[in-house]
Order: sequence, then C-alpha cells, then structure tokens
Amino acid sequence: MATRNWIPVRGAQGRRSRQAHADLPEGTFEREISKEGFFGPAAFIYHPRPPTGWTSFEGPLRPRAFDLNRLNEPAASPWTAPVVLHNASTEIRFWKLAGAMPNLARNADGDQLLFVHQGRGDLFCDYGRLPFEAGDYLYLPRGTMWRLRPDGPAALLTIQATNTHFGLPDKGLLGGHALFDPAMLETPVIDEGFQAHQAEPGDFRVEIKKRGQVSVVTYPYNPLDAVGWHGELAPVRLNVRDIRPVMSHRYHLPPSVHSTFVSDRFVVCTFTPRPFETDPGALKVPFFHNNDDYDEVLFYHAGDFFSRDHIEAGMMTFHPSGFTHGPHPKALKNMLSQPKPATDEYAVMIDARDPLDVGEAASTVENPDYVNSWRSPG
Repeated sequence: MATRNWIPVRGAQGRRSRQAHADLPEGTFEREISKEGFFGPAAFIYHPRPPTGWTSFEGPLRPRAFDLNRLNEPAASPWTAPVVLHNASTEIRFWKLAGAMPNLARNADGDQLLFVHQGRGDLFCDYGRLPFEAGDYLYLPRGTMWRLRPDGPAALLTIQATNTHFGLPDKGLLGGHALFDPAMLETPVIDEGFQAHQAEPGDFRVEIKKRGQVSVVTYPYNPLDAVGWHGELAPVRLNVRDIRPVMSHRYHLPPSVHSTFVSDRFVVCTFTPRPFETDPGALKVPFFHNNDDYDEVLFYHAGDFFSRDHIEAGMMTFHPSGFTHGPHPKALKNMLSQPKPATDEYAVMIDARDPLDVGEAASTVENPDYVNSWRSPG
C-alpha cells in the first residue's frame, strides 16, 4: 500500500469513544472514515441513527448484488466464462464447468487465482498433478499451462492479477506462520496419475489468453510432458479450512487482517469461522465505514452470513468506493450481543484500489432490490 507523510491531525469533539469499535456512547452508531482502506489514518464519527437509514438511493453508486448461481451455461474454457467485474488490474469471472476441460489453458495476461466453490477433481499443469476440492484456492503463476479434470460439475471464481503477480501479505508482528503456515501450501506432484495423463494420445490444443484475446496452439502430443522440476515458483493449493483467522476478543478487527493474497492494486481476503468478541463493550458486527478508496467485492461460499440478510452461497455483493455501509438492520440488533458463540461463514473478499466495471453477464443476474435491504425498517 502507498506510504506517505499523512497530515498529522489529532482531534476529538463531543460524545465519543476513546477506543475505536468499542465502548460506544449509549444510543450511538460508529462510522469509520479512513484512508487506503484500513491501512491509513482514520476518524470515527458517532451518530444517533444508523448511517445507512436512507429511504431511497438513486444513481450508479448504489450497492449491488449478483446471484451467480443463475449463470447456468457451462463453459469449456476459462476464457469464455462470464466476466463479472473487471478493471485494468484484475478480471473476475464465475466459471461453471460441466466436465473435464477439452483443451489446456494458459494465461499470458497475469497470475491466475482459482477459488473452487463447488466440485472436486484434479488439476494437471506444467509441474504435475494437484488434487482439488471445494474451498481450495489454486494459484497459477503467469504462463503456466493447465487443465482441470473435475469428477463432475464444478463452479469456480477466477481472479486475474493483470500484468502482475500474487503474493502473500506482510504478517508483521504476527510472524510468518500466522493465518496459515507456509507448509500448508501444497505443490503439484509428478505421480502415476500425472504420467497417465501425459500418455493420453491425440492432438492437444492450448488456449493462450493475451491482452484479452485467445490464441490456440496445437501439439501432436500432450505438452504437459515434464519429467521433473525444481525452483521457487510453482502452482500451490490452499484450502479455506487451513486458514486460522486472527481475532481479538476485545476489539472487532478490520477485514484487512484477513488478507490472504495481495497484488499491486487489490487484495484477496478470506473470511472463515471465528469466535465472536466477548468483551461486553466491543462491537460484534462489522462497523459502519466509508468505503472511499477501495471497491469492495464479497463472494459468499458457504455458511450463515451473519451481517447480511437474504444472501446465500454463490452470491456476490459489490459495494463501490464512496459508499457508506455496514451491517444490515437485521444484524444490527446483535451489535453488542450475539446469540451464538462464533461465526459460521466462508467468503472471499476482493478489495480493488481502482473502480471496477460490471460485466454484461453479471447485470443479467442482479438483484435490483438489494439497495433497499439496507433501509431501516419503519
């Protein structure tokens, strides 16, 4: 993230809390305004009413929700899967695959991240075979040739780091083994399954995407014919069950603490089950905040999504930068007391520093009434 000498403001007025996200003045709702997402300076403003208590919301800044389950047409190639959101730094698609990919794929536009929403099977690539299942992240370095062979229908969220790379976040004082131990990252193996794939006869087509266009190279043999490899670059697999979230029982941490992969102009975060805060004065729901520097995207994978109403697995919400948001009214009643001890949700969040455009396919599965779900009842 950008570093700079921020203007050194230190101020306070009126009824307020001394600690962010805790011990709010009675009858108030806290709203955070911050720079660079949650990485820069911030202010906390206290209101007598929820900041999302509007009666109408018009214009392109409205929050949006897409039911990606309704994108029913399977695509044999990741490059024909529907584009949901995109900008110059990333391209997000939702890909339904009916069976094994007939051709190989190669992304020359940037690193590729596949999140397996449904299905299981094998990934074959330059480096060998890597089994996958629901909840897996599959990281593919730019230029890797690969092919998925699911056991049945599969659904994946694909995230491209356009013209750049994915890396891991700086874990700072937490140490290098926080969130997940790097030992949990599995790499492909050259085994009997991979060798059997190599031995398959016939012509093999490789669909190479570059600058959004696809070229096709045909080989009279399987080009995934490696007999060995070594080095510091390879595809990896990480399952959401292997992520151990950081938490504080006395303070609701910002979503940035759940960063899993980082790129130059966006981050990918993962929400996994965690205990609720137990301090009686600590917020137990996401705090209201101005989303002024980042577009925020949330893909709901599995579980009970406690801060959102009428949201189910396979749906995606999109909150453009400049929009104040927080928990829905139904969740707000549990702001300081939750009926159960822990969350039960898995979700993938993408925070993009540059505005995202909505793909044509996503517009066809939008819930236009989503903006009204934020209104306070009555």
